[in-house]
Amino acid sequence: MGEVLVVQNSRSGGPGRFGGWLEEAGLRLDVVHAYDGAAVPDALRHDAMIMMGGGYLPGEDDRAPWLAPTRSLVAEALERDVPFFGICLGGQMVAEVAGGEVTGDVGAPENGSVPVTLRPEAAGDPLFRDLPGVVPAIEHHVDAITALPPGAVWLAETAACPYQAFRVGSRAWGVQFHPEVLPERIRTWEVNGFDPDEVYARAVADEPVSTPIWREVAARFAQVVLHAGEPYAAAGSAP
Repeated sequence: MGEVLVVQNSRSGGPGRFGGWLEEAGLRLDVVHAYDGAAVPDALRHDAMIMMGGGYLPGEDDRAPWLAPTRSLVAEALERDVPFFGICLGGQMVAEVAGGEVTGDVGAPENGSVPVTLRPEAAGDPLFRDLPGVVPAIEHHVDAITALPPGAVWLAETAACPYQAFRVGSRAWGVQFHPEVLPERIRTWEVNGFDPDEVYARAVADEPVSTPIWREVAARFAQVVLHAGEPYAAAGSAP
């Protein structure tokens, strides 16, 4: 059984249904509640890593001191080709660690279920291949990736926030959206500038479409983890 380190950055920001799907696929989650003072490991001894979202920029060590050791783990995952999946803040962190740029409070905020467009590069990706061309995904952010790392494969976009999904190297993915979130959690968010009832209703309407898609992505990531010791070359990688 593959063991996955999950770094949780807020009380409500756990792995949710995404974590449940990974467990169904045969993985075991080791969730570190970093926001609550739990120590982030000093080295990556797990078979994979997931970095959850949170209300911080990747380098805001003054507000969240666990981010510095977490960045070291992300760098280790990239260096050793350990499977990694970053959600929202986690996606921003892997982008920044790999040489991209993240900017606070930039562009138009996204809240609730948003249509995410898959790019042609997704056709060769182990997680995003053969998905529908447009997929609903739950968003909640004002910060965003403003430049992808060198050599990253750009997988998905929205009009308001171009870098919605990408891959770095063979086995590290970052997404701006929240595949782990069900519509009910939106009720706990501040959606300034949006009608909260409308945001919630849209997410409820889209959930039957989005759930099987993100479940499949989780299952594919689990397979990457379980077979990470085998020779692997991702199609669509940058030269």
